[in-house]
Amino acid sequence: MKKIVLTGAAGRLGSYLREPLLRLAQELVSSDIIESIGTLHPNETYVRADLSDLSAMIDLLKGADMVVHFGAIGDEAPFDAILQANIVGAYNIWEAAHQNGVKRVVYASSIHAVGMHKKTDFIGTDVPHRPDTYYGLAKCFAEDLASLYWDKRGLESVCMRILSCAQVSNPRAVGSWLSYDDLIQLVEKSITTQITGFSIVYGVSNNDRATVDNSMASHLGFKPKDNAEQFAEKIYSEEEKLDPYDQGAVCQGGPFASVELGHSGVATMKIANDKKVI
Repeated sequence: MKKIVLTGAAGRLGSYLREPLLRLAQELVSSDIIESIGTLHPNETYVRADLSDLSAMIDLLKGADMVVHFGAIGDEAPFDAILQANIVGAYNIWEAAHQNGVKRVVYASSIHAVGMHKKTDFIGTDVPHRPDTYYGLAKCFAEDLASLYWDKRGLESVCMRILSCAQVSNPRAVGSWLSYDDLIQLVEKSITTQITGFSIVYGVSNNDRATVDNSMASHLGFKPKDNAEQFAEKIYSEEEKLDPYDQGAVCQGGPFASVELGHSGVATMKIANDKKVI
């Protein structure tokens, strides 16, 4: 490919994608809303741009073959904030991609689009939306937007419902973990698969205790290699007994399923800041 655009390049997950994406294209354009993301790789440029600005997104995506869209507020927040960055921002990405003739949007969706489903239901990619927060609701909107732009405008999308891509630090993550290596593989498969149409895939490693079924996304060729079972004994020994009546313990969305709307879910989680630094 000639050019890939990565939004959310300043984020923790974005930091792990920049170098692998350069292996797939002659040029990588990384973008976010901060002033700088520091040292750039060869053949990488940085563009500061706001997702809520359609004209900025149209300019950003000029000449791109694909856009890997990780930019957004990555937590539950008041609706007005989610509306601009995550909902209007999603529309602007798909519309800018359409206007520029981009082949595909590879989108960081989330388990929170279906977060109120029970973990014991072992849900597939065809399960109805059941968001757990405004954040999850925005993911539902973006997935439906992706479906609409495929049906009406022929713009392909892969919506990656990421479960928990962070160090394993709690009992939920023993089933929901997506390692950084498996994240990179998932994004690469979402880019290199010849035909995707509109696809949904769960972003989860090969965990013994995985709570979702990825079989309907096998056409993407995603074969995760890591398994969180290696952490299970230590994690379970350190944690108190889970409450089977706690929505945060029994639902796919974890803590997001139990927080009040508009209040941070991430604040209740132990997420290590292990952002990759060049």
